[in-house]
Amino acid sequence: MTDRALVVVRAGALTTVQDHGRPGYAHLGVPRSGALDPRAAALVNRLAGNPADAAVLETTVNGCALRPRSAVTVAVGGAPCPVTVDGRPADWGAPVTVPAGALLEVGTAVAGVRSYVAVSGGIAVEPVLGSRSRDLLSGLGPAPLTDGAVLPLGAPAGPPARVDAVPQPGPPAELVLRVTAGPRDDWFTAGALRALTTRAYRVSPASNRIGLRTEGPALERARGGELPSEGMVLGAVQVPPDGRPVVFLADHPTTGGYPVIAVVRAADLPAAAQAVPGTPVRFVAVRRRWSPAAVRPPSPRRGA
Repeated sequence: MTDRALVVVRAGALTTVQDHGRPGYAHLGVPRSGALDPRAAALVNRLAGNPADAAVLETTVNGCALRPRSAVTVAVGGAPCPVTVDGRPADWGAPVTVPAGALLEVGTAVAGVRSYVAVSGGIAVEPVLGSRSRDLLSGLGPAPLTDGAVLPLGAPAGPPARVDAVPQPGPPAELVLRVTAGPRDDWFTAGALRALTTRAYRVSPASNRIGLRTEGPALERARGGELPSEGMVLGAVQVPPDGRPVVFLADHPTTGGYPVIAVVRAADLPAAAQAVPGTPVRFVAVRRRWSPAAVRPPSPRRGA
């Protein structure tokens, strides 16, 4: 039995192992997966002395509790939350030493949705297709944490960062998503295109790692019928039959049959990981060829 391991005392609502994911396998039907807030994951790795692509824990809302079998350095970031070691307050957003056998508690997020826990050496579960990430849609990667599970740790790669704390962006009060025209924007009326970029939406409680669902005006289609299933990308804004946009996140399917009206810029997606239900969402058009004031009429040939 190795002493380089974590014992899961409390798994929390949904805690998964995540790293950079599996880019490059979409043609095989394998989603990208990976940390929903990659900037937060990279930062806690740096604080703990790990390379940026080391596997971390991604918690959802109510954190987790862990007991290391040997002394480790940990760093907690992403959604702000209380951190304790054997009941004593510890730093959030800074390296913390946790002695062997001590209880690390990552508490409920006070803002945002997902906190990230980096441990010196990284979570060393077996990789699948080059990644240790859990993909909730396909089931690839290690199962979500359960009480009593034991997670192996790698060897420390370097010393923790010499900082007391570092600034981290807070969860968005308003989620601003810059969009460019999608491949099926001509399946929607001009009014729908204007509504997407001028009307108010909110984050739905039904959102998850697969997609950020929205509540707000339904988008009217200019044509009926169904699409054959076609490739989907990270950030695609798909519109299901209820007309409410869904923004595809890390565990999105690689194909889909609902029309994609727009695509969100990748730089705006980390904030979506921390947007709590009810957060206002604003879609902003960023290309001249598609804007609320000038939209192209539906093409009778495109998408046939």
